[in-house]
Amino acid sequence: MRLDVGLREYAITSAFRDTRFKPIGASELPRLSCSVSLLTDFEEVADYVDWEVGKHGVWIEFRNERGRKETATFLPEVAKEQGWTKVETINNLLRKGGYELTITEEMRRSVALTRYQSKKAHLSYDEYMYM
Repeated sequence: MRLDVGLREYAITSAFRDTRFKPIGASELPRLSCSVSLLTDFEEVADYVDWEVGKHGVWIEFRNERGRKETATFLPEVAKEQGWTKVETINNLLRKGGYELTITEEMRRSVALTRYQSKKAHLSYDEYMYM
């Protein structure tokens, strides 16, 4: 999918089709802003702590308690904004991915982790209107 097509499609999906939120109303437009993170420099690593908080995003793949493969990711800024350590980040990713059992060191070591970086662009509604 071309980047411009994907951005347009996902912006519409986020604004009007994400069932977690009410669709955006016209009166909200002046207060909106949009950020896009382009993910780059993907690297598979052998150890679940082989990444830097605030620099790398992390994507994990693991088997849940029923043996089903699950995945979850956090962008580079998430762990830093939340004040999480690497271990807390992995624990939260496991929960985000649907893991429901007690999280043990053995479980953390079993995840396949890919670290990545991102480049973020931000645009307010006013900036968009004056382009």
